[in-house]
Amino acid sequence: MRRVLKDLKIVLLANLWIVPVVAGLVGALFYFVAPPPPMSATMATGAEGGGYRAFAEKLKAELAKQGFELTLQPSAGSRDNLQRLLTAEPQVQMALVQSGLERQLEAAERARLESLGAVYQEPLWLFHRADIGFEQLSDLHALRVSLGGVGSGTRAASEALLAANGITADQYPAGWQPLGGNKAADALIAGELDAAFFVSPAENARIQRLAATPSLTLAHFSRAAAYQAHLPFLKRVTVAEGLLNLGLNAPASATDILSPVATLVVNQDFHPGLAPLILEAAREVMKDGSLLDPAGSFPSAEPRTFALSGDAAHYYRNGLPLLQRYLPFRIASLADRYIILLIPLLMVLIPLFKAVGPLYRWRIRARIYRWYKHLREIDRQLDAGTLPERLGSEIQRLERLEDSLSKVEVPLSYSNELYQLHMHLRYVIERLQALQRRRATQDEPLG
Repeated sequence: MRRVLKDLKIVLLANLWIVPVVAGLVGALFYFVAPPPPMSATMATGAEGGGYRAFAEKLKAELAKQGFELTLQPSAGSRDNLQRLLTAEPQVQMALVQSGLERQLEAAERARLESLGAVYQEPLWLFHRADIGFEQLSDLHALRVSLGGVGSGTRAASEALLAANGITADQYPAGWQPLGGNKAADALIAGELDAAFFVSPAENARIQRLAATPSLTLAHFSRAAAYQAHLPFLKRVTVAEGLLNLGLNAPASATDILSPVATLVVNQDFHPGLAPLILEAAREVMKDGSLLDPAGSFPSAEPRTFALSGDAAHYYRNGLPLLQRYLPFRIASLADRYIILLIPLLMVLIPLFKAVGPLYRWRIRARIYRWYKHLREIDRQLDAGTLPERLGSEIQRLERLEDSLSKVEVPLSYSNELYQLHMHLRYVIERLQALQRRRATQDEPLG
């Protein structure tokens, strides 16, 4: 056992050169690999009590299961969210944005943002007093109408519909007000408004409250197909009879409305490696669907608004990366990145380790063969008869070499070569001693 440990020590000492080489290669691996995704992000949502906030809260809870911290930042709505994403020093990396708003941005601004896909439909509801006849948007001209708060997705959608009918902002009557959310709902229920636009999921408490108010009715868009053709970011959606409230049978008949979609939009501060994690969490949130969204239909790569993130596109084609299906996100994301560089590292290390054997043999034998250089030189001088006169000092030198050689350690497999060197060294010493004796005899005076 002691001999085995000694041989192992010799092997390790003979191959210490490989330690800095491997350390350098591993250091290069960590230097050049992309940093792992952060385990936190900030998301702009919308007003408290709105559909964006409700979805974001569910998304936050789902992400927390993976140890990911999602910070929610309230905002005035979709337009405000876009501005927060595009500011020079953004405090958010992602936001919920209503489809269609991308048309309001310059090309350079759109290029700075990417989409992770649509996460749910957010219908545009127009509720009005039941005693008011409504057929087309032009009928709203003489009414008190809420178009949605400034900076909100509701305002953007309602203005798009009005513009499609040739009604521009400078033509809005004095009775049209920039109210939104609960303020608009309260005013409509109190009779202070005749009609109001809202953008929210069907399950939203505000929409449920309006649907349950007997004095209000949901507007039917008889030209929904035409609007969808002119405004592709809006989709025709049929609200079935009684869908919003079965007890009150609201709406009283199948009603066509229009619906944009809520999209997850990210800026350049968003780490692309987070896309599968976010989308898988969104899929879990929407796995049961909603009143208007069939189960499993979201998130979706369609409809396209901003350019789809490359990592999001890969997710929609192939699902979660292989390792993330079986490992926690933090571990899987690290492994994904290091495996990519591990392959070229192995391609370097395999031939390197193959060279260890030959290099090891050369180094061990070099410890033995370097002694032969002096022996060969003495042997040549003996053959040529040019050996120095001071044979005694040369013999003493070889004997010191012999003592040093006895301290040389080599593995057992190389002992034969070491013993041969001992024999050769002793042979040369004996030749020199014999020569020394002959010369001493020749130099003795004759009796």
